[in-house]
Amino acid sequence: MGMPVNRLAVPLLVLLILAMMVLPLPTLMLDVLLTLNIALAMIVLLVSLNARRPLDFSVFPTVLLLTTLLRLSLNVASTRIILMQGQTGPDAAGKVIESFGSFLVGGNIAVGFVVFLILVIINFVVITKGAGRIAEVAARFTLDSMPGKQLAVDADLNAGFINEVEARTRRHDIGREADFYGAMDGASKFVRGDAVAGMIILVVNLIGGIAIGLLQHNLGIGEAVGRYALLTVGDGLVTQIPALIISTAAGIVVSRASSEQDLSREFSTQVFGQPHILYVAAAVLAILGAIPGTPHLAFLTIAAVLSALGLWLARRQREQPEAELPGLIEDSAAPVDVTWDDIPPVDVLALEVGYRLISLVDRNQGGEALTRITDARRRFATDMGLVVPLIRVRDNLDLKQNAYRITLKGVDVAHGEMPSGQVLAVDMGDVLGRIEGAPGIDPLSGLGGVWIEAGREEEATLRGFVVFTAAELIARQVEQVFRQHAPELLGRVEVQQLLNTLMRSHPGLVEDVTPRHLPLTSVQAVLQQLISENVSIRDSRTLFETLAARAPNSQSIEDLVETVRAALGRSIVDRLFEGSNELHVIGLAAATETRLLNEMGDEGEALLSPTTLDALNEAAERAVAEQEHAGYPPVLLTSPSLRAILSRLLRRNYPQLAVVAYAEVPADKTVQVNSELAIIGGHA
Repeated sequence: MGMPVNRLAVPLLVLLILAMMVLPLPTLMLDVLLTLNIALAMIVLLVSLNARRPLDFSVFPTVLLLTTLLRLSLNVASTRIILMQGQTGPDAAGKVIESFGSFLVGGNIAVGFVVFLILVIINFVVITKGAGRIAEVAARFTLDSMPGKQLAVDADLNAGFINEVEARTRRHDIGREADFYGAMDGASKFVRGDAVAGMIILVVNLIGGIAIGLLQHNLGIGEAVGRYALLTVGDGLVTQIPALIISTAAGIVVSRASSEQDLSREFSTQVFGQPHILYVAAAVLAILGAIPGTPHLAFLTIAAVLSALGLWLARRQREQPEAELPGLIEDSAAPVDVTWDDIPPVDVLALEVGYRLISLVDRNQGGEALTRITDARRRFATDMGLVVPLIRVRDNLDLKQNAYRITLKGVDVAHGEMPSGQVLAVDMGDVLGRIEGAPGIDPLSGLGGVWIEAGREEEATLRGFVVFTAAELIARQVEQVFRQHAPELLGRVEVQQLLNTLMRSHPGLVEDVTPRHLPLTSVQAVLQQLISENVSIRDSRTLFETLAARAPNSQSIEDLVETVRAALGRSIVDRLFEGSNELHVIGLAAATETRLLNEMGDEGEALLSPTTLDALNEAAERAVAEQEHAGYPPVLLTSPSLRAILSRLLRRNYPQLAVVAYAEVPADKTVQVNSELAIIGGHA
């Protein structure tokens, strides 16, 4: 298959431009190319005037380079002809250069030089410098605003205002806009360099031509200056005018704000769209025209034109609302009703950050916090067997610049503020000496720490502190939230995803559980109860085999949970005691167990008296303190009938206390009661 012609056009054009710098051109070809250069400049100007936004002419930086290169190659080609054939007359370099040198400036060399210098000054000092400055500032602000724009696109996508295709298009446009202004910032240097090169070429043509005329062609000084100066001025003007047009187009493109209208319509609407302004201008001109000695005809004529234009606009504006009134009434009579689709969905987990923290959650700027949050989600999935839903990240201008907030189903569950330029040195229990600084807390472990300057990490590390950066602390706060609220994150969607994964390897096992014996809501309740007690559901095969065996005989969630815990006993005990064969536990006193069973009866913990509950909490506090002082994990061993009840009663005040039943302890483990939870009378 051959390459399409449109793909060959630009490479061939570049090669031809470069060839013109080396190969001599006939004067007819030079005339054609100079005319083409002027036509291209006009086309570029018209395209820039009709572009509604800068990205509509995103190829402009490349066009600017190619047109500049074309002008320089034409300068080289015309210089070659002028120096080689300039002695033959004013048409030595073609009719175009002759016309610009003779007709436009009337054959006056001095006037031609002055006009050329004025054009260069206008191009170099005014238009190009201004356009370059606009492009520089626009590039800087566009790059600074990229993170906010991208987060805004993500927020609109998450809220359902746009779909994935439109979001992808917007992100692409944001990147293109930054690339465009960055390219324009550099491309403006082409035009400035072209202006300098034009002045140098003018001097070279003039001096070189006069020298060649005097030395090689035996012309007189007056004749040599007349011929070569006229050709040089014509050559300079014929290339500098297109350069000025291109520079003007560049200024229009970079100064153009995005709009739904072209520049002509916007200009006429915004500049000449208010009749009272035209009336004031007409009145001022009429007053000036009435002053003796002023050009009455010019002032009064323009004043009359502006007055007539103002009257016409005023009449048109009065008529336009009447024409549009039926449409407005029709629209207002049938407003668009509110539907369920207008309610934006609530994110399960969302992280909102202030302006100064955007770089920590923006992937284009490193996004260190996002990387660490992903690592935390991966660790939690490996540890607990639950994949935490994606955390939606957005900027929130209502927050302080260094503040953040984490929401769970739209409710604020954690928030904080990161001191600028500081890190948190956390005391993990084995530090040497103290470090001065404001107190702080590690959100994941709950241990205290000290805020220190970012340059003192090495000092803190040598003293035994563990140092966390702002990105790490935000990630640890997010991890603390999803670990604490893990049961709420296990919705029906996540349960179905777990079933789909297990079905691929054990399809019959899933069918034996749900929907044959248990509805999906019951499976979800069992899994949520296990997660709430920090039991991993990663061994889904054992879990569902147990449910398949028990569900035909019992539909009670509590009974199913206890049966599953017994089946997962080795995993539960191994997590609590880290593989130790000797289990040092807290025992439940026989008298306390009897008292609890007698008070509860068949109704459960609802019948326990406040005195018994207070005494139970005091006993648990003492037992946990004794266990931790001895260096053992706080684990209470009790009978299966009391395990779930005691876990519910003690979990709120002592979340670190794990309650296990005798049936969960593997037979090859040795149990050693290290302390006892006992209620004596009304007190522990």
